[in-house]
Amino acid sequence: MEGNGGQQIAEVLKRHGVTAIYSLSGAQIWPIYDGCVARDIRIVDVRHEATAGFAAEGHAKLTRSIGVAAGTAGPGVTNLVSAVASAAAAGSSLVALGGRAPQGRWGSGSLQELDHVPILDSLCKVARTVFDPAEVAAGTHDAVVAALTPHRGPVFVDVPLDTMFSTAEARVPEAGERPRGSDPDPESVGAAAAVLAEARRPVVVAGSDVWWEGAWEPLRRLVEHLRLPVVCNGLARGCIPAGHELAVSRARSVALKEADAVMVVGTPLDFRLGFGRFGDSRVIHVQDDPSVLGTHATPAASVAGDLPGALDAIASAVTPQPQWSDWAARLREHELSRREAEGADLLNDSSPIHPARVYGALREVLDPDAVVICDGGDFVSYAGKYVDSYTPGCWLDPGPFGCLGTGLGYAMAARVVHPGRQVVLLLGDGAFGFSGMDFDTLVRHDLPVVAVVGNNGIWGLEKHPMRGLYGWDVAADLRQETRYDDVVTALGGAGETVSEPSGIADALKRGFDSGVPYLVNVLIDPSVAYPRSSNLA
Repeated sequence: MEGNGGQQIAEVLKRHGVTAIYSLSGAQIWPIYDGCVARDIRIVDVRHEATAGFAAEGHAKLTRSIGVAAGTAGPGVTNLVSAVASAAAAGSSLVALGGRAPQGRWGSGSLQELDHVPILDSLCKVARTVFDPAEVAAGTHDAVVAALTPHRGPVFVDVPLDTMFSTAEARVPEAGERPRGSDPDPESVGAAAAVLAEARRPVVVAGSDVWWEGAWEPLRRLVEHLRLPVVCNGLARGCIPAGHELAVSRARSVALKEADAVMVVGTPLDFRLGFGRFGDSRVIHVQDDPSVLGTHATPAASVAGDLPGALDAIASAVTPQPQWSDWAARLREHELSRREAEGADLLNDSSPIHPARVYGALREVLDPDAVVICDGGDFVSYAGKYVDSYTPGCWLDPGPFGCLGTGLGYAMAARVVHPGRQVVLLLGDGAFGFSGMDFDTLVRHDLPVVAVVGNNGIWGLEKHPMRGLYGWDVAADLRQETRYDDVVTALGGAGETVSEPSGIADALKRGFDSGVPYLVNVLIDPSVAYPRSSNLA
């Protein structure tokens, strides 16, 4: 094709199936916009580049493909860095595009002159500047392929202003098939099968890569064939529906304490999983690529490669043991017992409102395929405990990097990707402050989302532990009873404040019926802390 740098980039994105990009305008990236408009690629312009980055990461997570964010030179790119870091930690195929000061005047102190690549290089699978006008398409395509190749991750490409506006004859590669992991090593599969065969109480822990690599059906085949209890984390939530007889996420602590073999599939052995140490249990680690296998722990067996193939191979190599069904049934009984015990908090009518009561009301109105987005600390921890997932790809949280401010970007991506589903954004009042102005973006682009703020007027994740450690706290208070709903209303949306538990469900229903971005501002009890114990060191 013949085109300038921006048109070449847009053509590559179109060939890779991109239907929307997320951005904040700047002259250095206008040719990208020009190319996107000509190819009917939607441009969702935001109020802060950080939101664009998180929206692109959310889009990638929801589609199991790439998400694209474009930032102008200098601060436009540096504002994307937290989203790129989040994508690196989560293995999200985020494609970050940057403008760059013109190369012809480089070194003269041009406006926003900054070499971005050294900043992004440590976070990205590929970070490069394309100087040749004839190579922009090929450079962008190569970066996209790298982002999608297991183990996935973010990539960064910037183009100088003079190159971006220059027209050249360029080769535009075809997208090709989605890259897959290598075939798993038969010896590794055999070792994993041997560990399972010797176990009396095995448990499967499934993580986000099960969703990313399209492995939920092989996972289901494995656990149903072998009658193995399964705990789903992160984006794997819903890959085994919460109502399934082998789903035991609420019995997780008992399962991992009593198991003698734990097969961890599609997630790192990090702080969320006790760094891969489960007492005396033997650990099997199954990942899509050797680069993400645990090295700090010593698994009894490790399998790396195409996840669907690995799971099917392990299932075929193991004969079900009679005691596994009994073990799974015992954990499921514990699961159901825990669910029954939750009723007291979920239906708690005390005032001030107990945080769990919000989730009791939410469960009344959520569809099975609703997209649930979590952005916060203490308040949204209850979501992980009480919100059930029945459909794959319906759960977005900040992931292992733990950024606040992800929520508005994730929410706009969810509405772009799933225009016909319920989209619920759960926010702490602290998290609202990171990206609350982007409710304006939801309004401008007609992206109705129901947001629920758990408003306790504190940084709950810090205040309570700090008091426990020091006997006092500092820098942990926010303004009490702030009307965040009025902020959203002023930006063109709507909302209301709820101070009594009896009003929560009706407020949520009004939000879903409104057809606009709607914020339910729930005043919750600041004295209630989510119970937790973590060793993050």
